Amino acid sequence: MVTMGTSRSSPCEQCEVLPVIAQGTFQLFLWVPIGHIQKKLLRYLEQQNQQHKLLSRAQCITVALHSQTIPQFIAGVEKILTREEMKGTRALLMPGTQEPGLSDMARMHTLHQFCVFNTAHWLVDMLVEERFICHFQPIVAAQDTRRIYGYEALLRGVDEQGNLVQPLRIFNLARDADLLFQIDLTARQHALRAMARHQIRVPVFINFNPNAIYDPAFCLRSTIRLMRELGLSAHNIVFEVNEADHVQNVEHLQHILNFYRKTGFRVALDDLGAGYASLNLIHQLRPDIIKLDKELIRDVHRDTYKAVLAQKIFELAYQLNIQTVAEGVETPEELAWVRAHGANLVQGYLIARPTAHPIPEIAALPA
Repeated sequence: MVTMGTSRSSPCEQCEVLPVIAQGTFQLFLWVPIGHIQKKLLRYLEQQNQQHKLLSRAQCITVALHSQTIPQFIAGVEKILTREEMKGTRALLMPGTQEPGLSDMARMHTLHQFCVFNTAHWLVDMLVEERFICHFQPIVAAQDTRRIYGYEALLRGVDEQGNLVQPLRIFNLARDADLLFQIDLTARQHALRAMARHQIRVPVFINFNPNAIYDPAFCLRSTIRLMRELGLSAHNIVFEVNEADHVQNVEHLQHILNFYRKTGFRVALDDLGAGYASLNLIHQLRPDIIKLDKELIRDVHRDTYKAVLAQKIFELAYQLNIQTVAEGVETPEELAWVRAHGANLVQGYLIARPTAHPIPEIAALPA
């Protein structure tokens, strides 16, 4: 069973509190949104002879569990309830026979998050043991690919056998298990430490998810403190906004980016062209740099629709004095096209793949 605890001093309760493994007996409180879900749960619990109670006035079911029986309970619940039904049911785990108080409500999750979280031991262990490394992919000048402008810092996990775990798997599970705050903080800190360790003196692009930050002045204070402790220059750190078109509250994202800029960082908008919303975000967020989505760049030289869209973005960025990065450049033809149509910088496997040690120089590619 996984619960939340910490060994750090003065932690941010959402970002810096690390999960720990708990043992013993618990009560799981389940608040169901509608009657048919309650009936399905009660029927299942009775069939399994699982000790439980119905608190009808509160529309709440309590289930007695032990840390060793939680996986079995989760497996059964996932068979009888749909994903949406689990997302609509609230869950709170209390030790022993304790009843929840008002302060415990902040720890409440959906039943879906509870189930994912308690089957995500490998990610929890990775966080607790800090089994992460940072890879770097060069970002180079479009017209002279020998000139390295900077690097994108990319988080990689390391499993117990020493194998790399790709970021998509990590972040997808972190999002479902409500561990995105801890993972996002880990990614920022590992990037800064690796930047200092390798003595990188050019810009480093660090990804961040705005949904993992509540209050930038509070949530980002440890990041800024670490930067200063490591003697890094804020000007050489570019925070790259991920999933910007999934943000519900644009004003909140503006608040975060304004905080970054006041601290001296620069801001990049990632995956431009992946959706209409991201185009609208240019005037709302006023980024210093925009990165064209790799799907837009792929085969851009022979796809008229992609070519028109990409060219208009390059023209718009030029008029607004915004630097552009063409991501996902994998062929000489794609490179030739983005060079001819105004990309300032390029990034992709044609240039170099991500590596644990920053590549100091790039071989020239044909003009």
